[in-house]
Amino acid sequence: MKELPKAYNPAEYEDAIYQRWEASGFFNPEKMIDAGLTKPDAEPYTIMLPPPNATGVLHMGHALMVSWQDLLVRTARMRGYRTLWLPGTDHAAIATQARVEKDIYKAEGKSRHDLGREELLRRIGTYVNDSRQTIQKQMRVLGASPDWSREAFTLDEPRSRAVRTIFKQMYDDGLIYRANRVVNWDPKGQTTISDDEIVYEPRQAQLYTFRYSKDFPIPISTTQPETKVGDTAVAVHPDDARYQAYIGQTYEVLFCGVTLHLRVIADHGVDPEFGTGALGVTPAHSMIDWEMAGRHDLPVVGVINEYARMTVESDNLKGKKVTEAREVIVEWLKEHGLLLKEETISQNVPTAERTGGVVQPLPKLQWFLNVNKEFTIPYSEIDGIASGSQTTLKDLMRRAVAGGDIRITPDHFLKTYFHWIDNLRDWCISRQIWYGHRLPVWYRTPENSKSQASASAQPQRDGPNYKQIPNLKNEEDIYVGVEAPEGEGWVQDEDTLDTWFSSGLWTFSTLGWPDQTMDLKTYHPTTLIQPGTEILFFWVARMILMTGYTLGQVPFRDVLLNGMVRDGQGRKFSKSLRNGGDPIEMTQLYGADAIRFYFAATTVPGSDTRLHEDKLKGYKHFTNKLWNISRFILMNLDGFDPAVPVVWSEADKTILAELDQTVAEVTELIDGLKIHLAAEALYQYVWHTLADKIIEAQKMRLDNPKERPVAQALLIQLLETNLRLLHPFMPFVTEVIWQYMPASETEPMLMTARWPLPTEMTKAE
Repeated sequence: MKELPKAYNPAEYEDAIYQRWEASGFFNPEKMIDAGLTKPDAEPYTIMLPPPNATGVLHMGHALMVSWQDLLVRTARMRGYRTLWLPGTDHAAIATQARVEKDIYKAEGKSRHDLGREELLRRIGTYVNDSRQTIQKQMRVLGASPDWSREAFTLDEPRSRAVRTIFKQMYDDGLIYRANRVVNWDPKGQTTISDDEIVYEPRQAQLYTFRYSKDFPIPISTTQPETKVGDTAVAVHPDDARYQAYIGQTYEVLFCGVTLHLRVIADHGVDPEFGTGALGVTPAHSMIDWEMAGRHDLPVVGVINEYARMTVESDNLKGKKVTEAREVIVEWLKEHGLLLKEETISQNVPTAERTGGVVQPLPKLQWFLNVNKEFTIPYSEIDGIASGSQTTLKDLMRRAVAGGDIRITPDHFLKTYFHWIDNLRDWCISRQIWYGHRLPVWYRTPENSKSQASASAQPQRDGPNYKQIPNLKNEEDIYVGVEAPEGEGWVQDEDTLDTWFSSGLWTFSTLGWPDQTMDLKTYHPTTLIQPGTEILFFWVARMILMTGYTLGQVPFRDVLLNGMVRDGQGRKFSKSLRNGGDPIEMTQLYGADAIRFYFAATTVPGSDTRLHEDKLKGYKHFTNKLWNISRFILMNLDGFDPAVPVVWSEADKTILAELDQTVAEVTELIDGLKIHLAAEALYQYVWHTLADKIIEAQKMRLDNPKERPVAQALLIQLLETNLRLLHPFMPFVTEVIWQYMPASETEPMLMTARWPLPTEMTKAE
């Protein structure tokens, strides 16, 4: 029997162990079947790796994600499931382009428009390729065991074809449409963003109460007086007795050099308790006001452009930044005795997640996905939605979770999920950036157009950096397709799709859709997805939407949410704070197993986790403890013959029954996604039951020639079972120890060994 070395140094083993795993090919489920390690008809267990953004390196939050998922995957593989963990990366359009543009401007002082579309995309491609290689290396260092042969990228050609295909299907079903509506505009990034990409920052703001003119009867309150030069109405609540006499009347006022025509309207959307109970309606620069304008047939007057500068024809306002215009208007109100009150309030200011720019609501001609329009779903496995019935995308998202087809853990996020769906508006899916899936939409050039309106049509964008595409009215002048139209005279829309549109296809586009592949038939719906809580709406809900529409299925059965990983002081990991967070550096300090077990033992689903290095050191000690336990047992195996049957004493049976209970408990906890409790149960058993009690009690039996064979059989049984249980949590150290175990003669790699069954513990008599 080979002797286990005295000390375990992770750096001496981890790279070689991983190379052996990967060389075996057994991350691939079909290779497991070919080797007879998995039955061909085994139940599939599938996880699609939430694709990390190709914007740099993984952080400790990703390390948590990788640790949890690999734990579940390794457990399933050992339990005989046809296990597929499919890896990939997300092109993360806005984030990636913003990062590269920033680097270019810092190094060269050039913007994307200086470089041109082709050159910028070439540079982004180089950057993304380098980032993907770094991410792959980090995942390997952490011991991740995905099927690298199936690796996908959201912007590769198979995924791009899937995006174009579903876009056309949705367009043909009338779910995707082009319209002029108020959207969230990021002046810094020069693109639209979705509601979910807005970060609301609490800031101090001034609430101004004023009258438009001395003879205007109704005072209003606002924090943005610069938008009031675009007002076309004043709204009051229908039941507000203060303003009944004015409803329906129209007033002409001169406001800071701008002539306004204000109609007093009654609308139930007005809160009579806020401010004066009256609302200045600015249809062009407020989504709420835009909808109100539609209900009351109000004109829309835009006064702010894409660069957050005033466009109104006024000598003292035109061309000014909105913040400068605010000061001008407030000063004008004071000069004319119209400012009634000024008070400081707390306000949540909308900012763009990726650039930090203050979001401006602007009316833009954009592409939208209608979540409320009914369509016929050809096939459905979703509870409450019959094949061939009429449904909506919003209803699909609701029923998939409400009917129990999808379980969200922790379940208190259900309320948040349903609240989001109830308030969901049509999704603006077009973006004014160059990196990403370009819209599969083509327009006839004006000289080739069949539309009489094309020559005088308004441009699609108002800014000078956008190609002017006519607002064509003839359907023959717009082509939507999977491939480009034949013939000359077509120009493709310059916009790209929201990155979450393509990410929403992840579970089935990675399996070969739109082709009906064997992978798609075998591995979909997937078993589980494990994203951060912050992308429950960004990604999880949109995957449910896309999969329900396309396949009539749910994308996964379980959603296991994890919170954010922070440093010991509760701060985000960041280069500027120099507070660590690189998984490779942490692995070099503590070993991959300590990091993995730390996340398994200390992380509660849905809650943030603080990374305390003293606890990491503690789990490194646990790794060493397991090594020393194993070394002691293996050193005392001389003369042991596993083929010789033993007779257990009643005390032995009690020990084996307790082990039997631990196996059942750990298995049940993992099935219930209570990973932290499973880790704690194993920690307690190995350190305090096996090491502190059982081994100490067996030392006397090992010294007794008559008792020694039974003690050896008992200890090796306990060690073997615990190595199997611990392997998904601590794959490297357990695999190293396994090579010294008698069981390795029949099961050469612990990664592909069988998961212990409780009924096996007491069968030998």
